Amino acid sequence: MANFKELLVWQKSIDFVTDIYKITDAFPKNEVYGLTSQIRRAAVSIPSNIAEGNSRRSKPDYLQFLKISRGSCAEVETQLVISKNLIFFSEEDYLKLNQEIIEITKMLNGLINSLQ
Repeated sequence: MANFKELLVWQKSIDFVTDIYKITDAFPKNEVYGLTSQIRRAAVSIPSNIAEGNSRRSKPDYLQFLKISRGSCAEVETQLVISKNLIFFSEEDYLKLNQEIIEITKMLNGLINSLQ
């Protein structure tokens, strides 16, 4: 198994987390403990679980953590829709972030499939 830092999916998910933090910084201040916190934690969970699973050096553990990471992608995708509906960011920002999370999810699916 490659070091998690060498995995393109981990690198893209780190970039995604950075984008999420920048976008959510402009969310309403009354959402700091609500949607802002929720979407940030779910986004951070994506690369964190890739790293933890990879570091376990056990294929079953790695697969489990990759599936948790994939679940976090679905959670973020849902939160992006809610944020868009509440007009917390522009349609352009939504499309960019949504495309990123779709790409990360596809990459995770490919990695999971290659390990099974």
